[in-house]
Amino acid sequence: MTAAPPKAAAPLVLHLVYRFDTGGLENGVVNLINHMPPAAYRHAVVALTEVVPGFARRIERGDVEFVSLHKPPGHAARLYPRLLQLFRQMRPAVVHSRNLAALECQLPAWWAGVPVAIHGEHGRDVDDLDGSRKRYQWLRRAYRPFVDQYVALSGDLAAYLQQRVGVPERRVAQIYNGVDLQRFHPAGNGRAPLPGSPFNDPALWLVGSVGRMQTVKAQTLLARAFVRALALQPALRSRLRLVMVGEGPLRAEAQALLAAAGVADLAWLPGERADVPDVMRGLDCFVLSSLAEGISNTILEAMASGLPVLATRVGGNAELVVDGETGVIVPSSDTEAMAPALVALAGDPGLAKAMGQAGRTRVARQFSLPAMVSAYQGLYDRLLSETASRTKRT
Repeated sequence: MTAAPPKAAAPLVLHLVYRFDTGGLENGVVNLINHMPPAAYRHAVVALTEVVPGFARRIERGDVEFVSLHKPPGHAARLYPRLLQLFRQMRPAVVHSRNLAALECQLPAWWAGVPVAIHGEHGRDVDDLDGSRKRYQWLRRAYRPFVDQYVALSGDLAAYLQQRVGVPERRVAQIYNGVDLQRFHPAGNGRAPLPGSPFNDPALWLVGSVGRMQTVKAQTLLARAFVRALALQPALRSRLRLVMVGEGPLRAEAQALLAAAGVADLAWLPGERADVPDVMRGLDCFVLSSLAEGISNTILEAMASGLPVLATRVGGNAELVVDGETGVIVPSSDTEAMAPALVALAGDPGLAKAMGQAGRTRVARQFSLPAMVSAYQGLYDRLLSETASRTKRT
């Protein structure tokens, strides 16, 4: 009796990012790898700068390889020889780069003969909030011949690729992020106590944010809106509290702003935390004050947790939050618009709760994690099949 031939290894998808650390883009990669069937694809993560070990441990599969390239500032051309060697050794079927910082590495992938090149656009750069910078458009056009397929996380980014970068519509797939509805779910009965929080009294009403505290996320806008809301409605001082979870340069700035306004005792900024689902269940309302976004994972996580969402009208935020139904959308960088919205939500907890329930329903219907994983797996399958067909014809 002859032995059965060994089973071929699943194709390898190499995920190429600038840095693998806490962030929405990176959370999306984690969710994709953790939930895609192992028999379908293997995965590797290559960071141009660093794979942060604590964050990498969020990936539950034991067969994922991580590579840190420790790139210095400047163009990645100095890394091309190492990348070329890496691609030839690992032999990925797909190289999937994300955002402009990683796009330049599609050139050595092409040199190495990687069958499929995919590039994802996840959000705006802080110095190109409206996508108008010609230099960034030119850079994307320069690398366009080396990309087989683009993935835009929002309709806004899909339009940018087509209208400003000149990518044909057929080469742009729009795939929304998905959220884990089992990990992120509403608290059983009212707001859940949050470990370490000084604001676990159920009589309080907690508004909060979760995310890296950096310029593009603009958490200082939320801090200013919180101060202004208390000025507009002084009675709220007895029950309105602010929670801002995350680490970064804006943390100290927000703390100083709150202290100067005399409301530091009404706010809690604990830094970065790993228990984001618990944080969400410990809030009554979620706020995203960003200057730019793709499709925000934290908005989806907040909606899945049954929270009303107050967000700025940037990027894909309005594609997620239905204004007046699942939350409120306000102009970007506008304290005088955000503060009254805070007052209105805090002043009508019943309405806020109903918005949160509607948000949970909307996420379950349109932004599930299985739908996202299926879309990416289908895209990988299709592109590899088309590549194989072309190879056979030649």
